[in-house]
Amino acid sequence: MSRSTRTARRNRTSRTTSSGTAVRRRGSGAVAVLGAGALLAAGVAAVPGPGRAHASSHREAPLIATSPQLDNTDVYAFVSPDKTDTVTLVANFIPFEEPNGGPNFYPFAADARYNLNIDSDGDGKPDVTYRFTFQNQDKRGTSTFLYNNGPVTSLDDENLLFRQTYTVQEIRPGKAPRTIVQNAVAAPSNVGKASMPDYQGLRDAAVTDVQGGGKAFAGQTEDPFFLDLRVFDLLYGGNLTEVGQDTVAGYNVNTLVLQLPKNALALNGDAARNPVIGVWSTTERRGMDIVTDDGKNRDWGKFVQVSRLGNPLVNEVVVPAALKDRFNALRPDQDATVPQLVDRVQNPEVPQLIEKIYGLKAPAAPRADLVEIFLTGIANAANGPIKADLNSQLLNKDVDPKKVVPAEELRLNTAIPPTAKPNRLGVLGGDLGGFPNGRRLSDDVVDIELQALEGAAATGQIVPALAKGDMVDANNKGFGGSFPYVGLPEYWPVNRALPKG
Repeated sequence: MSRSTRTARRNRTSRTTSSGTAVRRRGSGAVAVLGAGALLAAGVAAVPGPGRAHASSHREAPLIATSPQLDNTDVYAFVSPDKTDTVTLVANFIPFEEPNGGPNFYPFAADARYNLNIDSDGDGKPDVTYRFTFQNQDKRGTSTFLYNNGPVTSLDDENLLFRQTYTVQEIRPGKAPRTIVQNAVAAPSNVGKASMPDYQGLRDAAVTDVQGGGKAFAGQTEDPFFLDLRVFDLLYGGNLTEVGQDTVAGYNVNTLVLQLPKNALALNGDAARNPVIGVWSTTERRGMDIVTDDGKNRDWGKFVQVSRLGNPLVNEVVVPAALKDRFNALRPDQDATVPQLVDRVQNPEVPQLIEKIYGLKAPAAPRADLVEIFLTGIANAANGPIKADLNSQLLNKDVDPKKVVPAEELRLNTAIPPTAKPNRLGVLGGDLGGFPNGRRLSDDVVDIELQALEGAAATGQIVPALAKGDMVDANNKGFGGSFPYVGLPEYWPVNRALPKG
């Protein structure tokens, strides 16, 4: 897996209009990959789409390598442990940020829209979207290549030559967008001790209040995901010897964190009656840009969804290669219209691979248990494959069951309180506050999903042969006990060692 931190070049062709304006088409190859039928199914007009991005998570889809700024690596949703009347949403972007990767470091894309979507009624469509957009303040010009030209001790320090501000809008169908954060300053990339002697102070200053209640943060953090990605070497080397290395330890990501009252996310504004929400993130960018005769670039055309992420690792290890880019263009309510996607949930590849390599018999398909985990939520205590009423929107009292559709979302029951001592295996470990009921920063989703794929969720028993998992059981850095919870970004010398104990 490449860890290049170079800014990808735009894949463009161009033509010049009669007025002297050049129109550059972004990535016509994306249309060839998806095909006109897939574009229409995804609700995308049949015009040149962005070839710079059409994927999400840690580089798991073919086109994402060209656009790391839009690559959503992980999504988390959990009841805030120190403020239990709120929910915290976390979305990370730009995988494998090398801490020493200056001088431009890692800004959010100023021409993109970063969305956190909430589905409270189970129809696979957002009932509320929280949209982050960024603006650049670049004072470097032709005078310097430096990100900062002296120690930075505050977010408005004149020595910080490049900074970003952002706005957050709350968008509900049928209502005018409402701005809940205006021109907040994002925390800068962590250049190092000489440049930013008190990065904790900069991070603290970047936490801002949300209009109507809540908090927001945008900036660089340490990548909270922990896993051994050598699973792709035919499942850890074919003999489970290639385990125990946290592949993303020592790398940073760009992070959006939003903490909001439960009622702001719940159906009809009533979390007591309707506690279950579905969460996913998307990023969008316009389909074309225009270069005018004065040499300035201007984005043009409709915004196109180029990234999507809900449950972890779905696109990486469930969706087959030929469908990965298409999956990222779909809305959740369209998932069930693609039979190949549903088939891969009902009959996943990983158990078959484990059976072939290790002789551990794959559970019989079709897999109704995985459909509950990934597509519908778990709510069929009497008759379902998973004997629990956990996190389906069908548990919401005001939901119309006829409108509920299978849709890949990260579902969270906000009525389940935080656990004092979270179990890294979440629900499989008897901790109902963890994955697949939402996702906490400390949830070991690789081991959980590996066990679930082998049938542990349906039987209620851990598969002994895979009990050790990837042997990366915790993040290499600890998490905070208060907002925004994620760790401070790494800087030189980076720590890629596993935690002791």
